[in-house]
Amino acid sequence: MSGFLFYLYLLILEDIILLLAKSIERRLKMRLQGKVAIVTASTRGIGFAIVKSFLNEGAKVYMAVRNIQRANDSIAQFPKEWQERVFPVFCDASKEESFSSSVEEVGKKEGHIDILVNNFGTSDPTKDKDLRNTDPKVFIDTISINLKSVFMTSQAALKYMDKNGGSIINISSIGGKVPDLSQVAYGTSKAAINYLTQLISVTEARNNIRCNAVLPGITATDAVKQNINEAFQGMFLKHVPLNRMALPEEIANAVLFFASDESKYITGQVLAVAGGFDIATPLYGDFIGKDRSK
Repeated sequence: MSGFLFYLYLLILEDIILLLAKSIERRLKMRLQGKVAIVTASTRGIGFAIVKSFLNEGAKVYMAVRNIQRANDSIAQFPKEWQERVFPVFCDASKEESFSSSVEEVGKKEGHIDILVNNFGTSDPTKDKDLRNTDPKVFIDTISINLKSVFMTSQAALKYMDKNGGSIINISSIGGKVPDLSQVAYGTSKAAINYLTQLISVTEARNNIRCNAVLPGITATDAVKQNINEAFQGMFLKHVPLNRMALPEEIANAVLFFASDESKYITGQVLAVAGGFDIATPLYGDFIGKDRSK
């Protein structure tokens, strides 16, 4: 081998070693390396953004979903390295026993669960209106399914978190903190989830199990963008000091923080990720927001 070729060989070898070193360093710095996580309702929107965020930080992720085929189609688009760490598990809100059975399936397979994200939540805005115009059955059914989706999954996960501790993150809503003009059932259910979050945090702290909630404001998911018109968006955003919708990835960032050891001394927190919507004076939209929208 000539001196030039040998020198070239050394340069290539040096680059390979540097790439390997960076890869190893990256893995060591991954915030969820080796963690087992479950994310409910996670084939799209905020849930899907959370899945990607967790995978990017080294977690093994189970997507607890109703549509297994849709989950598999999403997984097929991931980088190969991610595909080896993400799996669908059946969870259908119309079959409430699956809230528990999906967690049991993961727990028995892995032996432990480190992170549970309760992202499921539902409401029919055409039926879930205000107090005068909402059928009692709609009210009770909506509250029931939304609370069961947190209570049953969390209850099932506890025994798989007892040994090493864990983090439960409930995706609530800014509507559970700031009363809306409609969706009385949805808002009430999310307010109850905020309370349940803090109750779990207090009773399970002795087992090193943390519980926090993230309250998204208006978020630019495909569902939201397809169902609100420009006039409504402008009317709403004038009350949001940061003057835009959240990105799903921004909600996922807050969830990632609560899932990671960076927040291991934080529990019982109900964190609004709403661009300041919940803190401004009611006059904000009529003055600053109004002028800004021109």
